[in-house]
Amino acid sequence: MSRDAKPRPVPQPVGEVVGQSVPRPDAREKVTGRALYTDDLHLPGMLHGALLGSPHAHARILSYDTSRAKALPGVRAVLTAVDLPPVNIGPVIKDQPLLARGKVRYAGEPVAAVAAVDAATARRALELIDIRYEVLPAVLDAEAAMRPDAPVLHSPPTEGPPNVATHIRLVEGEPDTVWQRCDAVIDDVYETPAQQHVYLEPCTTLASVDPDTGRITIHTSTQTAFRVQAITAEALAVPMSRVRVQVPRVGGAFGGKVESTNQPITAALAKAAGAPVRLTFSRTDDMKMMRSRHGARIHMRTGATRDGRILARQVRIVFDTGAYADDGPFVAAIGSYFARGPYRIPHVSIECFSVYTNKLRAGAFRGFGNPQVHFASEVQVDRLAEALGLDPIELRLRNALETGERWLGGAPVESGTLRACLERAREVSDWHRRRARPSTTAPGKRRGIGVAAVGHVSALLGSSATVRLNEDGTVNVSTGAVDTGQGSDTALAQVAAGALGVPLEHVNFSRPDTDTSPYDWCTGGTRTTFTVGHVIAEACEQVREQLFEHASAILERPVQRLELRPGGVVGVRDEPGLTTSFGAIAGRALYVEGGPIIASARWLFPAWQLDTRRTTVGGLPSMGNGFFVFAAQVAEVEVDEVTGKVEVLEAWSVHDVGRALNPAAAAGQVQGGFVQGLGYALTEELVWKDGHLANPSMSGYKVPGPLDVPVAIHPVLLEHSSGPGPFGAKGVAEVSIVGVAPAVSNAIRHATGACVRRIPATGERVLRALLAREETAAKES
Repeated sequence: MSRDAKPRPVPQPVGEVVGQSVPRPDAREKVTGRALYTDDLHLPGMLHGALLGSPHAHARILSYDTSRAKALPGVRAVLTAVDLPPVNIGPVIKDQPLLARGKVRYAGEPVAAVAAVDAATARRALELIDIRYEVLPAVLDAEAAMRPDAPVLHSPPTEGPPNVATHIRLVEGEPDTVWQRCDAVIDDVYETPAQQHVYLEPCTTLASVDPDTGRITIHTSTQTAFRVQAITAEALAVPMSRVRVQVPRVGGAFGGKVESTNQPITAALAKAAGAPVRLTFSRTDDMKMMRSRHGARIHMRTGATRDGRILARQVRIVFDTGAYADDGPFVAAIGSYFARGPYRIPHVSIECFSVYTNKLRAGAFRGFGNPQVHFASEVQVDRLAEALGLDPIELRLRNALETGERWLGGAPVESGTLRACLERAREVSDWHRRRARPSTTAPGKRRGIGVAAVGHVSALLGSSATVRLNEDGTVNVSTGAVDTGQGSDTALAQVAAGALGVPLEHVNFSRPDTDTSPYDWCTGGTRTTFTVGHVIAEACEQVREQLFEHASAILERPVQRLELRPGGVVGVRDEPGLTTSFGAIAGRALYVEGGPIIASARWLFPAWQLDTRRTTVGGLPSMGNGFFVFAAQVAEVEVDEVTGKVEVLEAWSVHDVGRALNPAAAAGQVQGGFVQGLGYALTEELVWKDGHLANPSMSGYKVPGPLDVPVAIHPVLLEHSSGPGPFGAKGVAEVSIVGVAPAVSNAIRHATGACVRRIPATGERVLRALLAREETAAKES
């Protein structure tokens, strides 16, 4: 389907399963502890793996001595880079070895791997490995890394500043000449932190190698069986057909389990040891060795006319991608693409850098670069509203993109529902009353309310699915999509049940296995329900056609008069008593004529190529933009003026979900995304000291607990069915986090008048903002 093609009518489900808050089939096994995760799996003769991390942020490796570790009783294999193929991996830039080769680029980077009879022996062996280093100067600030005299982490660029993995330029209109037409201009610098994914289940892999064929089998906690297969084959220099990946239950991911090195390292250990190896990270190792959200520094300038029309925006974004590029180029692309915000701003100049530093690599994380730029954008829009004397929601409404308008770069907005989201948020939050009441609620306490408008995307890249009718009329659905805990298996089973009109319990949903599952790129990018649901619905449509072909012969009626009815039945319109069951049709197909009823569908989301006639483009990686989705988020806070502590009292999160396949699951996504965004806004931040991560544990890294979460987070689901998602469904997983931090920051400013431009808004930072406000007021008086 062309992105400019007329949208087709949204199909309607058969029966009532779509739109129902059905229980998740895996819920009972999870709450009773019967669910099997990778760390619960055992194979005969299984060994335990462990990784040795670098003690330095930047150093040259001079020599290895693993003899004492190999001599330790119970140790079966010890690996360093010299034992592995000289291959680097990476989704865009091939710059990362499995184990550090030549030099280390961040403290904690894996340098050696051990397999032993138990975890304690493996850890003891790590202590016996002797590696000599030559310590090199480190750079821990992304802006400093671009200076001409900065230490160079990778091959120096042929032009431009050092340590730049990606440089993007996007320009529309005449941004250099339009500022004199603006009646209000806000110019600020914003900073966002490196955030850790804190999935409940640390990264875990169990690998075995067939002694006769050398074929590798991997069980792993991942978001993508097929990317693990490709990366492992690439890193170990074997054909992909020699790697099989199976995915058990997954305890969360949020982007942190996409492009990983732990699977090929574990496979290499299993091959070297001649036995299965399980590598399970401790929480500390996971935090020090895996990845984080990109920290960012954003210089943004926005101008508007006195009637509230936003006219111009200039943005400079610097993403800290850490020691390796990882998904940094894509994160920079998304950050650039959304830096204009969900608004019609005719004159825009955006420059974005993804920069290497001697820190933990940064990669994909829920929102994928959008939370960073939305924080800057939405805080600045609020300040612009104040300068113009306009209500913050009113200013957003005057500039909100509508259906048929164009995003930055020219992509069509096919379902522009931001206005509907903002208007509903204003209504359900009782916005006007709360904004107008006195901010002082008790001595030393001030209360305020803030809003953020959000634009994001559903869909990305390719998916496929197979649907097969069983002999008894039940249905098997197979895809490569991974349910990482968000409940996608349930929603996708509802799609199949709704498309065919069978009870949900008649749908079996297979676990991902690269040997048997149809391809799916990844669970991420708010794409699974939207993209995989699309191909399941397409496959079900093909099954329906086969059902009707057989039913026409059985019922002696033309196909045009047939219809699906709830319960796995094909009937004839206007003849209510004339029906045949799916089981009868399956029997005819299997034993009389035609063969098994089975269908497959595949889809690559049609990407929009940026229109270079309207947008000057430089350095943007090739990637699809997705189907636009919109939300509005409102937060009410209370600020302690003595301590600076911020408490979020209540929140409203309004999302256009297109069609809520499972309303309870969609509401749970909204609430979970808000809580994760609350951590980003107020408490969560990875901190480095002298090149080392200073808080790699749950005692030092503060995620919101039950007492930190608002008593009420109100998820409001709008249903504007549109687009190629199943029954008009749109994504909600990532968009639910994007606007939380700016909504909270705007509420703090409404309460106190102090603008927090760096998150998390800790008590100390809020107090500094309060003091800065008082100093400014004193000077002006």
